[in-house]
Amino acid sequence: MSAFTKIDGPFADMAERTDDFGGGVLERRSIAEQVANRVMGMIKSGNLKPGDRLPTEQQMGIAFGISRPPLREALKALTLMGVLASRQGGRYTVTDLSPSRLVAPFNTALSMADYDVHHQFEARKVVDIALIRLCAERASLELRQRILKLAVDGGAFEGDPVAFRLIDIEYHQAINAGAGNPLLASLAQVLYDLGLDVRRTASERLGIIAKSVRQHTEVAEALLAGDAEAAATAYSAHLEHVRDTTIQAMAALKEKV
Repeated sequence: MSAFTKIDGPFADMAERTDDFGGGVLERRSIAEQVANRVMGMIKSGNLKPGDRLPTEQQMGIAFGISRPPLREALKALTLMGVLASRQGGRYTVTDLSPSRLVAPFNTALSMADYDVHHQFEARKVVDIALIRLCAERASLELRQRILKLAVDGGAFEGDPVAFRLIDIEYHQAINAGAGNPLLASLAQVLYDLGLDVRRTASERLGIIAKSVRQHTEVAEALLAGDAEAAATAYSAHLEHVRDTTIQAMAALKEKV
């Protein structure tokens, strides 16, 4: 099923939106605009930084669950905006546009000077587990199947941390969307974005992504079965893994200083 809406601005000629595009989209916008906003969100949060090479078009298509035409439209628009630069070979890179100038006030209010990893993951456990339970109860079969696909597809990106971070955020936002509570989803996103610099480092360590993929898949399988308790238990173990590897990455970074 498809829906159509009038889109103004640089995405006016990409007004078609398909309902099977998951990952937390709550508004009727063109597919290209949604993709552009996803990439901009990763830049604003620091998940993508100047000089980072984006995944290949094929990898991004898998992560977003879309075809190449709208993806290319989004990448072209971001290039025209100066956010991305096209390099030889077809890969795009993030320009030297400073993410700090783009970050939303709510995120910047949570200064990294006051960052406490234990506080962050204590808060994430409260918010994210609530979202997991709601997702198990409320998400459509189609969205739960997409969550499982995102989890499994993450295994193809074990050797590419940037590509994995893209599919990782799609995975978590799809869960948040399935919960059907935009306020909790917004809070979860803020908590997810905290400490991304450290988690970028952690994701590059051998074996970290592979374990995350296994845990993502376990959570997704429980969600597909509608088993809220099993999904919550599996997700709690995943949060402990992310917390522990974040702490290890922080210690490694301190040793380099």
